[in-house]
Amino acid sequence: SVPRCYLNKQLATVRVLKGDPAELSCTVSKDSVTGTWFKDGLKLTSMDGVVFEKKGLVHKLIINKAEDIHAGKYRFEGGDVKTEASIFVEDPPQVDKVLLKNLTSVPTVAKAGEGVKLQIPFEGRGPIRATWLKDRMELGDDTRIRVDKTDTCTTLSISSCDRRDCGDYKVRLKNDSGVLEINLKLMVIDKPQPPAGPIKIVESSANNITIQWKPPKDDGGKPVQRYLVERQQMGRNNWETLGETPRSCTSFTTSKVEEEMSYYFRVRAMNAEGASDALESGEVKAAGKASPGAPAPPEIISASKDTITISWKAPRKTGTSQIMGYIVQKRKKGTVTWLPVTNVPVKDKKLKVTSLKKGVQYEFRVAAVNAAGTGQPSDPSEPAFAQDPTKSPGQVQDLKVSSSDSTSVTLTWNKPEVQDGNDVKGYEVEMRPSNSLSWTKCFTLPAESTSCRVQGLRAGEKMFLRVRALGDSGSGEASELEASAGVAAPVVSPRLLIDDTVKSFLVIKAGDPIRVKIPFEGSPEPVVTWLKDGVPLPSRAAVSTEDGSTQLLLRAAEFSDSGTYTVELGNGLGKRETFSFQVQITDIPQPPGAIRLDENVPNTVTVTWEPSASEKWEKNLYYTVLKRESQKGLWHVLEDLIYNNKFTFTRVVPGRDYYFRVVAKNDLGASDPSETVQPWRIRKTKAEFRVKAQKYRGVNQNQPPRFLVPLKPHVVVTGSECHMSCAVGGHPRPKITWYKDGRDLSRDPNYFCTNDFGVCCLVLLGVTKQDEGEYMVEARNEVGRAFSKAFLAIRGNA
Repeated sequence: SVPRCYLNKQLATVRVLKGDPAELSCTVSKDSVTGTWFKDGLKLTSMDGVVFEKKGLVHKLIINKAEDIHAGKYRFEGGDVKTEASIFVEDPPQVDKVLLKNLTSVPTVAKAGEGVKLQIPFEGRGPIRATWLKDRMELGDDTRIRVDKTDTCTTLSISSCDRRDCGDYKVRLKNDSGVLEINLKLMVIDKPQPPAGPIKIVESSANNITIQWKPPKDDGGKPVQRYLVERQQMGRNNWETLGETPRSCTSFTTSKVEEEMSYYFRVRAMNAEGASDALESGEVKAAGKASPGAPAPPEIISASKDTITISWKAPRKTGTSQIMGYIVQKRKKGTVTWLPVTNVPVKDKKLKVTSLKKGVQYEFRVAAVNAAGTGQPSDPSEPAFAQDPTKSPGQVQDLKVSSSDSTSVTLTWNKPEVQDGNDVKGYEVEMRPSNSLSWTKCFTLPAESTSCRVQGLRAGEKMFLRVRALGDSGSGEASELEASAGVAAPVVSPRLLIDDTVKSFLVIKAGDPIRVKIPFEGSPEPVVTWLKDGVPLPSRAAVSTEDGSTQLLLRAAEFSDSGTYTVELGNGLGKRETFSFQVQITDIPQPPGAIRLDENVPNTVTVTWEPSASEKWEKNLYYTVLKRESQKGLWHVLEDLIYNNKFTFTRVVPGRDYYFRVVAKNDLGASDPSETVQPWRIRKTKAEFRVKAQKYRGVNQNQPPRFLVPLKPHVVVTGSECHMSCAVGGHPRPKITWYKDGRDLSRDPNYFCTNDFGVCCLVLLGVTKQDEGEYMVEARNEVGRAFSKAFLAIRGNA
């Protein structure tokens, strides 16, 4: 729609974008009134782009396409009507729409090491300030990055880009008419980082070595395609390429190794841009070959008139390589010659031996085979007859230890429940240590009764004992138990084994588990008691005590779990020991409450806020106060480490809007902020004074402006305040306007201007490098105008 202003309805301002139409209209009381239009006090008869129109009582001034020359103060006079309005032509920064779409829709892609130049031409009323930001931080010139600007273009140049330059960029173009922000994305492509280490040695044997690694943390912007694996033999300078693995495989096995030889390995990740730097391993030594140990004696599974089936277990010591199979041998009982059962090693651990002579008693043994050769053979199996099975005695019942002392154990049992017509001729008693798989007979002859005493044991040593019934057709199934010879243990006073892993003060985040494990010793076994603040633990707490240690566990800590915890040992003999530790439950603080702003002292603001709910349980809580001077500006810290709920800000500039934010903090982090919604502003007061002009008849008192004291150059340090002042005379009183590099500062909230009885002052708070430039003050009245200029230089902190 066309911006319109109806002068006789007191709508005195029209704001129009450059190039758009605008219209002023005024209604008079009589159709005969012709009326006259004025601009900036001068009568308008004609003007480029302006059309005067009269329809009945309505007089219009129509601007078809607003330009800078059309801005100004317009007045209409006609009959008894005399009114005025102002037209402001806004010309905000603009960028070509096609170029803008291309820049924002597709990321800019560059290769690492190459230069990047992002150039944005723009239009709009000058001066236009161009700012480049990355991750909300303003970019400045350094050894690699340069920001240039002309009247029509701004350019970001990166001489040699790398992966650090990837990210989101923003260009902010700003002038008196508005702000334009452009979001860009830069992607830098490079070769990958080295694979993540260290290289793990999964297997190292005499035959092969297997290594493993992790994918690189940064793939260089393009996916990893494969990994290159190389090897160097110790004592040589050259690296040998072993092979490649696909991106999904992060392990490699090589069989090209020599026994007891040391190697180094390295791995490179590769993408379309090339190979990464290498991840190298430490020294890796291939093992020497060693044959396996002896298996346990084979077990007889079943027998028939010409076959016997046996089974066995793998040896505990397998050597330095995997077991490839087993050699099985047989012999007749009473002979010394062992004969092979098969010509090749048996891969399974079970074998049916065939072609045996009926009625002959056989023994069997096995030996494991690996890459180093054949290992030691096992002890012989129990002898077995090659005959069809007959019913053997059943399993003995209720095997138990009836008594024991420091060197012996007495066993008792009951006869098999079902003897199947086979009389029990005796009982075979065997034993084996807990660290061995080999059984040995306890007695030379079978036991005749259902009890026996096993002697020659060591006090406290654990043994496995088994008993089986014997009959004419063979032995029954064995019953087995674990036992140990008893011994009177010495009395050891209860003692908590406190070391560096047991802390006396714990800080736990709310919701995390509390887990404290404390080892102890004592004989007899001490009684463990846990207390919190001198009373029993809450029902949520779980205590477990076993194998010489006690543990306290609360799965999800609550604030009520803070306090003093005590563990106490007692042995019933009057000996006690205790240990106490403190637990503090904490969490990221809750945000502060509502903020209130008061002007208790002129030109200051006192910020008060409701305390965070976390003050009830957090002793180390404090607050940080921040402020910003516009709704989209950056937040700046005013004060940190505030331990009360009030802060007074004294550097308030009248007429400027302020927003405040308060954050609660502790050792774990910061809360969500509490912020003011409405801006805080202290009204700018103007000194009122009246000058009673003396009347001199016949004398013209008007004088053009003149500078009694001109502006002077200034050099100030970044972050300090700057006051630029001058003195102006003239009659009527001149109007004062400040400029920086030709830009009008009247509406810029970053500058504070005063004019007291002709003494004019421009105040800059917290100057930055962008405030450097030429400043000009213009004094104007109806008689004439005058100018004074000075340069402001900014230098950094020493």
